[in-house]
Amino acid sequence: MEKMTLAEIVKAVDGSFGYPSDAFVESISTDTREKIENSVFIALKGANFDGHDFAKKAMEQGAKAVITERAVENAKCIIVDSTRKALLDLATYYRSKFNIPLVGITGSVGKTTTKEMISLVVSEKFETLKTEGNYNNEIGLPKTLFGLESKHTAAVIEMGMSHLGEISRLSMCSQPNIAVITNIGFSHIENLGTQENILKAKMEILDGADYDAPLILCYDDKMLRNAQIHDGRKVVYYSVKKKDCDVYATEIKSDENSISFVINYPDGRIDAVINCMGEHNVKNALAAFCVGLQLDIEPERIVSGIAKYRPDGLRQNVKQSNGKTFIVDCYNASPDSMKAAINVLSNTKEKGKKICVLADMLELGKMSKTLHRTVGEYVADSSADMLLCFGSDSAYYIEGAVKKGFGADKCAHFETREELAEYLKAMLQEGDTVLFKGSRGMKLEEVINNLG
Repeated sequence: MEKMTLAEIVKAVDGSFGYPSDAFVESISTDTREKIENSVFIALKGANFDGHDFAKKAMEQGAKAVITERAVENAKCIIVDSTRKALLDLATYYRSKFNIPLVGITGSVGKTTTKEMISLVVSEKFETLKTEGNYNNEIGLPKTLFGLESKHTAAVIEMGMSHLGEISRLSMCSQPNIAVITNIGFSHIENLGTQENILKAKMEILDGADYDAPLILCYDDKMLRNAQIHDGRKVVYYSVKKKDCDVYATEIKSDENSISFVINYPDGRIDAVINCMGEHNVKNALAAFCVGLQLDIEPERIVSGIAKYRPDGLRQNVKQSNGKTFIVDCYNASPDSMKAAINVLSNTKEKGKKICVLADMLELGKMSKTLHRTVGEYVADSSADMLLCFGSDSAYYIEGAVKKGFGADKCAHFETREELAEYLKAMLQEGDTVLFKGSRGMKLEEVINNLG
């Protein structure tokens, strides 16, 4: 973070401060386990903690002041109505100090992978700040923005949500110059009720965007294809199926751990490669290509950036173990991402069995049973040989698969991860390929760890 004065901070958060305010601040903190010296500490309140209880400790560790909702003894308090709002307000002010292109990304599925690909593309031309990990909410996004420094000439920011209004606040804070929506699925439908409301929530990414900021959408997603966009907004569509889009892929060919394809764009066509599996990742690469074009990056440099992408440990990471292939995709799960992962399994060329190990998809509310059954039907239509399930709702995968004609003798449900791991140890053979897919909270990676 670039230094700010206390006076700037007091004004940005519309706070009350009764002390000299000419001191410089080097960082913003919300956790006393972080570096506190020469910072301003913001006392956030959560379900199980209250940052006000740590305000005095923050001062003792060298904070210049603390932002609070009430006076705290032995602490220099900048008092505000809401510390959560103050965090967003301060990040909004800090973002406005940087006249740089900022790419905002949201979507039900694939936004983190797309963010990674876009940041690699943008980094081909710009010194780029990007969202790290899952810092995509109303606490993480401001913290990311505070990482902006004078050296940065661009930023790539991911925006997540679980309720209406959240992406609007994140967009107003980050002020994107380019907006990307990957797709509209069923994630958080428990809170939002319908896909129409999910679309409405994702479209909030435009609330803080420039009037002329391009909106990049996947034309293969029906909800995005039919979305009503205000007149005057530039919309760029990409597709792996339709050739009447601004950018589309053809000649898609899969290898063991990569996919080659041709990207067609208004001024020509160019060969591209991604070092991961799945047609959905081709879509993510096309979104990154669209961003690169909007930033006037040469197509050759764009595909060079895309080729540098590597999946991380829990996101569709393909690894070999004792002659067996494991497709590890345990970071999150929704019907769309489940189907994409099953496609990856189906397209593998190993000669052994193809085994789906699926755990629950969380946060689907009243639609959970139906959507789990739908995924099970998709398994039945795939080239999978076995379906192994863990979690209370995962039994509906089996119900859907068997209803569609998948043999019941090819399915098994497990009460614990340990039982599932022991079963796999006993039956896996050289040449087998296993897909591990489930919501993060199901911790399927523990099954993999138990396989040795």
